[in-house]
Amino acid sequence: MLSSVLFLILTASTSWFAFRGFSRVRRNILLGKDELVSGDASLRWKNMFLVALGQQKMFKNWLPAVLHLALYIAFVITQVELIEIVVDGLFGTHRFFAPYLGGFYTFVISSIEVLSVLAFVATIIFLARRNLLRIARFQKPELRGFPSRDANLILLAEIVLIIAIFCMNGADKVLQTRGADHYHLTGNFAVSTWLGPALFGNLTDEALIAVERFGWWLHLSVVLGFLCYLPYSKHLHIILAFPNTWYADITPRGQMTNMPDIQREVRNMMGLPPLGEEIPATDAGNFEFGANDVFSLSWKNVLQAYSCTECGRCTDACPANQTGKKLSPRKIMMDVRDRAEEIGLAIEKGKQTRESYNDGKSLFDRITPEEIHACTTCNACVEACPVLINPLDIILQMRRHEILTQSAGPAEWLPMFNAIENAGAAWAMSEPRDAWKD
Repeated sequence: MLSSVLFLILTASTSWFAFRGFSRVRRNILLGKDELVSGDASLRWKNMFLVALGQQKMFKNWLPAVLHLALYIAFVITQVELIEIVVDGLFGTHRFFAPYLGGFYTFVISSIEVLSVLAFVATIIFLARRNLLRIARFQKPELRGFPSRDANLILLAEIVLIIAIFCMNGADKVLQTRGADHYHLTGNFAVSTWLGPALFGNLTDEALIAVERFGWWLHLSVVLGFLCYLPYSKHLHIILAFPNTWYADITPRGQMTNMPDIQREVRNMMGLPPLGEEIPATDAGNFEFGANDVFSLSWKNVLQAYSCTECGRCTDACPANQTGKKLSPRKIMMDVRDRAEEIGLAIEKGKQTRESYNDGKSLFDRITPEEIHACTTCNACVEACPVLINPLDIILQMRRHEILTQSAGPAEWLPMFNAIENAGAAWAMSEPRDAWKD
């Protein structure tokens, strides 16, 4: 009875804390402006199943892909055992599903154990890649401090979870062989059937029960702790990768969206008829082109920032970054997320409201013009992202704001702008546009 009460208190309190964390993330994502989602729904579902669930884009680099897949499958399948832990915690039972599932139960738990061993190997390799081999994309400036600790913390938590699983199952198997009350036979598990006796075979029944309960509570605590920590971690992509891939842009790579006010003026200037639907006009005294803050990005941009895995494949593929320029597409996404966090925290504390927010800062305080000017718009970062994030869209929106709203930009770009304005081409042409455009 006491165990069930403690279980209820622990799960209820941590669930409430986790709910508040996820609610905060949702609120911050919705700081972005509305954006209409259209296009082929079947293609969106295909993207979600192949990219988010099937990890299709991960397999462009097979070694980390296989290791990540082992961790991913282990995480998913382990939830079966977690469901049983919850049922046992609520009703004071022990291995509730075992009598009903029989041999299938043995197969499921054995699968979990084999996957846990593979996950342990993958975790050790991932830790070594980050901290011993020091893979270049994990050593960029934007990963210093919390982002680096965050990655290591989750990997260490995975090891603790695996230890909990084998403490629980290993001690349980020894108690089963001794015919201990409450520990009914469940068949031979793939790993703990031999690992349990090897590790715990010389312990007394009381000590074995303590080890089994320790593993049970440790397993539960790690999972609940992870649930509470998830809204503050890059590992939020475990959840957000699914909506992010569904809402991802499905237009041809490199296609840019038009700005309604600019589109209207250009069509009028060139004598073209209006579009089928009249483009709504912006208040003449409130022209703001592009984006300079979270509020002027769309909620999809902010969702992508929170979905970022911080894997660095985008930065690794970026030709500007490869040639020593300051641009890092990963940093762009991290800066957007951190700015959303900053704004959300101020609103939460009652210092500002969403409608009138003004702290004198913007994304340009985090992302410098040097960074956005370095982008070649080649889409390498977009192609490299394993969860279909588009850093280029944010870069282009910030460029538009800098050039069209702030009337700023690199001096070397001005001849091109003048040529486009005067001759309708990116090059200075001596003849009128009509003489050569056909």
